[in-house]
Amino acid sequence: MKVAKFGGTSLAGAQQIKTVCDVVLADSARKYVVVSAPGKRSKTDTKVTDLLIAAAEKYLSTKSAEKEIMAVISRYREIADELSVPNDIMGTIEKDFRSRLVSHTSDREKYLDNMKAAGEDNCAKLVAAYLVSRGVKAQYVNPRTAGLMVSDEFGNAQVLEKSYDSLKKLKNAKGIVIFPGFFGFSPRGDIVTFPRGGSDITGAILARAVGAEVYENFTDVDSVFAASPAIVKNPAPIAELTYREMRELSYAGFSVFHEEALVPAYQGGVPVNVRNTNNPSAPGTRIVLRRTITDTPVVGIASDAGFACIYLSKYLMNREIGFGRRLLKILEEEKIPFEHMPSGIDNLSVIVREKFFDAVTEKRVLAKIRNELKVDDVAVERGIAILMVVGEGMRHIVGIAGRITGALAKANVNIEIINQGSSEVSMMFGIKAKDNAKAVAAIYGEFFGRA
Repeated sequence: MKVAKFGGTSLAGAQQIKTVCDVVLADSARKYVVVSAPGKRSKTDTKVTDLLIAAAEKYLSTKSAEKEIMAVISRYREIADELSVPNDIMGTIEKDFRSRLVSHTSDREKYLDNMKAAGEDNCAKLVAAYLVSRGVKAQYVNPRTAGLMVSDEFGNAQVLEKSYDSLKKLKNAKGIVIFPGFFGFSPRGDIVTFPRGGSDITGAILARAVGAEVYENFTDVDSVFAASPAIVKNPAPIAELTYREMRELSYAGFSVFHEEALVPAYQGGVPVNVRNTNNPSAPGTRIVLRRTITDTPVVGIASDAGFACIYLSKYLMNREIGFGRRLLKILEEEKIPFEHMPSGIDNLSVIVREKFFDAVTEKRVLAKIRNELKVDDVAVERGIAILMVVGEGMRHIVGIAGRITGALAKANVNIEIINQGSSEVSMMFGIKAKDNAKAVAAIYGEFFGRA
């Protein structure tokens, strides 16, 4: 029994949906199918989720968004016509889009989540209808009916543990279950979405709940690669990764699989198989609890920009009990999660994402740090990229750090920060964002050879 999730590029148009259904029907074990909203049909196209956000923003500001909602409806109508599904399906879908558009707007975030979730929800209805039109026993299942309960955090939902008992009942469902990704329902009955790309999370939740043999995550690439193809030409494919390795790589920019989706899969002991919808014969990349360690100590290199560093210094900081707690309390009050916190005897650096740390927030935070912590100095540096070098095998080999820093030095990349966790599965380097690409290329060349 398998759970198969298909991403937006796999569902961008009618022909892609036909391909998806062919893949599903090629293996009778694929009983549960999780779908995203239709993605881009070309580089210049717009994702359905972005069209829905545009319609929502327009309605919030003007109480009218006919042009914007018609762009969404027309997209679905085009797909429905090419799939030759019954007309009443498109009628149901259009009614749903329009009712969401004019729903209550008093709570902006609640309204936006309700609109965003419509992409996946209505795509699932289309896919189910198409399978039925082919004579296949299939059904659309709504997350509310199935019992997918999530926290009341709009745009950042977390699954509630009680969901698993409810979703387990889907094991008794007849035929193929088509389940929309990206959202669940709060205990109050509101639609709440996961972070963007969250259909991966839905698939992992479902896989854990039904005890799937494997969670197949279909996307538009043959496998996970050792580095971004946008930086390194023809990077080495990765046959197998551990959950920890994939988590580290996803965190630092590997967008092929959402980092938060690993938690339900790990908890349920469900291996993940990242595969290509348009090349289903390719074995893809398996993500497992343990793997055989090869002669290559580094499995992947990832880098992501958009970080800032808060530097603090205070003489005898190490003797001051509770200093770190009070600093974190300041960040908590401002709702800023911290990413890394390397420290010295009298100094400490806190890495945060810039999206949580705009200029206004920075001013408040620095004022609190000066007033409450009485530091000698505090400063902020923006434009930082986080570079992650990942591999379970690194802990067993002497000199890995030297090879990495040597490669960066040869590429004339200055290291701002170094941090390594006790697990030794990864090494983190803070560098200038402008050096992002050449840093990844340099380290890839050191461990994998020039592409």
